[in-house]
Amino acid sequence: MKKKLLLIQPTPYDSSGSLIKRRKLYFVGLALPLLAALTPEAWEIELALETIEEVDLETDAQVIGISSMGHSVIRAIELAKEYRNRGKTVIMGGYMVSLMAEEAGQYCDAVVIGDAEGVWRELLLDWEAGQLKKIYRAELDSLENLPLPRYDLLTDKAIGDFLPVQAGRGCPHSCSFCSVHCLYRGKYLKRSIPEVIRDIKYVKSLGYNRFLLLDDNIVSDEGYMLELVREIAKLKMQWFSQCDITAANNPVLLKALKDSGCLVLSFGLESISQESLDSLNKAWAKVQHYPDQIQRIRQAGIEVSTEMVVGTDADTEESILATANFIAANKISVPRFYILTPIPGTDLFNQLRSEGRICNENIYSYNGTEAVHVPARMSPQQLTKAYWELYNRVYSWTSIIKRTLLTRNFLANPIQQLFYFLVNLKYRQDIRKGIPPNII
Repeated sequence: MKKKLLLIQPTPYDSSGSLIKRRKLYFVGLALPLLAALTPEAWEIELALETIEEVDLETDAQVIGISSMGHSVIRAIELAKEYRNRGKTVIMGGYMVSLMAEEAGQYCDAVVIGDAEGVWRELLLDWEAGQLKKIYRAELDSLENLPLPRYDLLTDKAIGDFLPVQAGRGCPHSCSFCSVHCLYRGKYLKRSIPEVIRDIKYVKSLGYNRFLLLDDNIVSDEGYMLELVREIAKLKMQWFSQCDITAANNPVLLKALKDSGCLVLSFGLESISQESLDSLNKAWAKVQHYPDQIQRIRQAGIEVSTEMVVGTDADTEESILATANFIAANKISVPRFYILTPIPGTDLFNQLRSEGRICNENIYSYNGTEAVHVPARMSPQQLTKAYWELYNRVYSWTSIIKRTLLTRNFLANPIQQLFYFLVNLKYRQDIRKGIPPNII
């Protein structure tokens, strides 16, 4: 019998209930191409990125694998129901499903909790034998000997001019709101440097001169990172990633990052209030050092992007809106914000539930753009209003121009700064439609 697998990366819904669609998707996930590479050769595989293409509900694939990143979980469950009604075997995975496996199990035939690499072949063999289990879980203690991802399943799609590569997973920090901490609990798993370089070289052989290092925190092990970027430098490529702000404290690493072709790093600053950081179990980050750290990173020739949360017990409407002044003063090129959200399974969720402060029990509406808990110093409605007002202030025309075009970096790299300007315009367009600017 012909065996066929359809892997789907669903798209979220916008605030009006319409599926978010794009002509091009720049940030593409790595999980599905990697699972495809782990699938036995006897299987035919299709991969669908719903943000840029239609999902085939009439597919002849017997097995449907659906990821569950962020608030696309609503669409993931909807697709799972539809395919099961059509007699398909549905497998769900990803961090949202992993954090609420029992709930997700109502809508599919099997749930993969955590990293799928350790169970994927077993799962498919069980399906072939008619012995599929409801739950598959195997905690990885190594990322060695991973196969080359099936990039060929991506390259003919409307994606950007870079592909994802991964060096490590997890993070040594224990921020209470973070799903990464919930899944890895302080572990940081590293791939061997030769295997990472193998993947990057293959990406380059496909004609790509850029790649996204798709790690949770690339400076979790500074010695490893320094060795890796020195190898990357030999490939003469450009790349970007995310990490914690303490990277600014290591001038040797910063120089090596720049010399290796690193263009931009994204940092989870979370808040301009130290009290907020302390309450999130992130006291290792110091707000008073942020401006100096940002300046050091820029002086090294690396652009800065940020992610922040609003809605801690230390926040007020005034402090949230004051965040716009911090963004302006530090000329953050691409800032993103999220309402502090108690994702089920995280320490924050357990805390707020025990305190009776979760005001919205519909976990499938948890999208980071609407308050679902009761903050200490404002109402949920006031928090949601302040969040969108913050976004509108930060993405006003004046703010965009000052942060992207009227900077010293514009003279050094006008093409790159113009790109950030265009990204800001796209984000502005989304915000005015009530869409959070995180689907690009």
